[in-house]
Amino acid sequence: MPSNASLQARRLEATPRGVSIATEVFIDRAQNAEIWDVDGNRYIDFAGGIAVLNTGHRHPRVMKAVTDQLARFTHAAFQVTAYEPYIALAERLNRLAPFTGEAKTIFFTTGAEAVENAIKISRAATGRTAVIAFTGAFHGRTLLTMAMTGKVLPYKKAFGPLPAEVYHLPFPVAHYGVTVEDSLKALQFLFKADIEPERTAAIILEPVQGEGGFHPVPPELVRQLRKICDEHGILLISDEVQAGFGRTGKMFGIEHSGVEPDLITVAKSLAGGFPLSGVIGRKAIMDAALPGGLGGTYAGSPPACAAALAVLDVIAEEALLERANRLGEKVKARLEAIATRNDVEPIGHIRGPGSMIAFDLVESKGSDTPRPQANLLTARALKGGLLLLSCGVYGETIRLLYPLTIEEEVLDEGLAILENALKIS
Repeated sequence: MPSNASLQARRLEATPRGVSIATEVFIDRAQNAEIWDVDGNRYIDFAGGIAVLNTGHRHPRVMKAVTDQLARFTHAAFQVTAYEPYIALAERLNRLAPFTGEAKTIFFTTGAEAVENAIKISRAATGRTAVIAFTGAFHGRTLLTMAMTGKVLPYKKAFGPLPAEVYHLPFPVAHYGVTVEDSLKALQFLFKADIEPERTAAIILEPVQGEGGFHPVPPELVRQLRKICDEHGILLISDEVQAGFGRTGKMFGIEHSGVEPDLITVAKSLAGGFPLSGVIGRKAIMDAALPGGLGGTYAGSPPACAAALAVLDVIAEEALLERANRLGEKVKARLEAIATRNDVEPIGHIRGPGSMIAFDLVESKGSDTPRPQANLLTARALKGGLLLLSCGVYGETIRLLYPLTIEEEVLDEGLAILENALKIS
């Protein structure tokens, strides 16, 4: 039987250093919000495979849907012989689309693939080429999405030159000293200095930044961007890869702004652990690409589509949008209580809609100065049996991604481990 230590040694020999792992834990089995490693250690999972498991590990409804599909066929390539689960899922998502009017949906495999195809669709629909994104954003690791990602280390270093006509605006975060007005002023400077709006195909943003630190986009910024996009014929894309499917307490994170996007990208928790992504958009925009211009061999795989249909059932039947909000309020209240104590490391900026929650390590209580040691906290929590992820521009942020289906006693146990890991030794 392999051990964590033996698998780590084999990993270092067999795989390149470019694919790093956050822990030296090698998973053996999992159920809902708990995992067990090959050494038999149990962990509470507040990472969710990087926001993939809103419905938990191995939800029975999802497992049955996939098993039933596997008994029929595993692969066909939708472009060769199409199949009903792909169409049924597209119909479901079209009805859920967070904009008025008719929608269409196309499926891919990864989040980066969805984002890149959203840009392709935007260019086909507008006849333009430029893309505007934000600092701190994460949109993927392919060459185009890497250019759109607003963080150099570790994503861009040594991989240049990057595709042209991708521009970045400062993302507004109050405690970083960047306001909505600053972002909008930078956009006007960009239009004057680098790219005219008439050559801009799309503006893309995450409704809650993921890798950038779980910072929600201010609704006023989205409203102003919608106005600017409408004025200049620019498309507005909401990247819902991490924020979608109930994580924020709504089906899609952009719904908190009250603004309708033109396209949205989806992935991660869409299929409950199976690789599936997609682009949902306004019908006229989605039909802009010529036949054969979009697709992929594994895009919209039958087992993944079956899983996603089950995920949507679970979200509705188990009222996970409401549960995300209720659990989120409980978690934030617990973090606020922890933040008042003097025997724990100082934390601040507790934030996030629904259960897309984060907090920062700061230099002192009430300070805005980030303390870039979130990785040390995740290591202490791991020793206590809690799997956590860090993020943030300075590496100061802890993000909480427990399944929305987590048992409340398991959630309480995980929060107790987190609290203990924060204690000053």
